[in-house]
Amino acid sequence: MQAQELLNYKNWVVIGDVLNSSKYAHRILNSLKAADFNVEGVNPRDNTNTLHKNLKDVDYKIDVIDLCINPITGLNIMKEALELKIDKVLIQPGAESEDIIEFCKNNDITAIESCALVELSYYNRKV
Repeated sequence: MQAQELLNYKNWVVIGDVLNSSKYAHRILNSLKAADFNVEGVNPRDNTNTLHKNLKDVDYKIDVIDLCINPITGLNIMKEALELKIDKVLIQPGAESEDIIEFCKNNDITAIESCALVELSYYNRKV
């Protein structure tokens, strides 16, 4: 599967500091929303009580995870994704690790390392 193919799925979550406008997770979340994706933010460290802290709290079936968080937390997120049978993840630059890639490979989770903003720029040209 190529990164562009992930954009055929409409139910996403962005994992990371989505409330901080200086972070890529924030830009990715808003770009996906602007492109009419069903998307919500998840941040395990959120203390504002405005975000989901884990994938289980999201009230729709998640098709794709956009991982925009440190690799240690990212690996824990992928373990939760396995429990929920979420089988596609887009791993942003800086969020990748050999452990995450190996975990996904061993558990039949499609893991693609790419940038959602770049992929969306191509997607928006086609729409």
